[in-house]
Amino acid sequence: MLARPYRSALYIPGSKDRALEKARGLPVDVILFDLEDAVAPDAKVSARDTLTAALADDGYGVRLRIVRINGLDTEWGAADAAAVAAMDCDAILLPKVNSTKDVDALAALVPELPIWAMMETPQGILNAAEIANHPRIAGFVLGTNDLAKDLNSRSRAALMTSLQLCILAAKAAGIVALDGVYNAFKDDDGLRAECAEGRDLGFDGKTLIHPAQVAIANAAFAPTEEEIALAQRQIEAFEAAEAAGQGVAVVDGRIVENLHIVTARATLAKAEAISELESA
Repeated sequence: MLARPYRSALYIPGSKDRALEKARGLPVDVILFDLEDAVAPDAKVSARDTLTAALADDGYGVRLRIVRINGLDTEWGAADAAAVAAMDCDAILLPKVNSTKDVDALAALVPELPIWAMMETPQGILNAAEIANHPRIAGFVLGTNDLAKDLNSRSRAALMTSLQLCILAAKAAGIVALDGVYNAFKDDDGLRAECAEGRDLGFDGKTLIHPAQVAIANAAFAPTEEEIALAQRQIEAFEAAEAAGQGVAVVDGRIVENLHIVTARATLAKAEAISELESA
């Protein structure tokens, strides 16, 4: 795959056989198998075995399979980490990462899997750049509900500094950044607006709590037909300008330089990767 898409990342309870089975047929880019918030305390131990069996049966195709464990400061975290280390998955997601010490602690228990960090505490946000640059970190997942609770904030606007700090850290480190969930899963217009905002901010995709949200996120974080057509025309015009010994081209009355071509080629690569994923 040229440029793996991360448009939609759906949380699936690791304790629910029916949900785990349904996820095999959903058109999501990422599945976040959850052993933490979505699993009741009395089901957390058995959920490990349930999820291990589901992943062993496979059927999830080319979707990225990430398992969120309970925090290492809980009674379940260390055993979760040991179980996930032996699961057939692609990465492990650590909640409430405050610093690189938290990442080091998980890395010692899980020596091979890429680690993703839930960015959902004030301390974690202030340490975002350091966390993003940890050699084991492959991605950020914004935990906007927990962050809003800790900040005592009542609006997404109040989270904007935190969101942007995480995006800056992720882009500087070259890792993935996924936006937080939209809680009103029946509010399509609200989800569509928040996805558009997240895409404009620079997030790679949106975490989701319900299958009904998938199509909207996939559309919002995919290149549009207009963007694909523009990218193709920019590349063609720039290559023609270069052949004529010129360093810039003009498309639709706008200057096109090499930096625009980098973006244009990334757009086409993403569109091709999405097409490949959806046809798999």
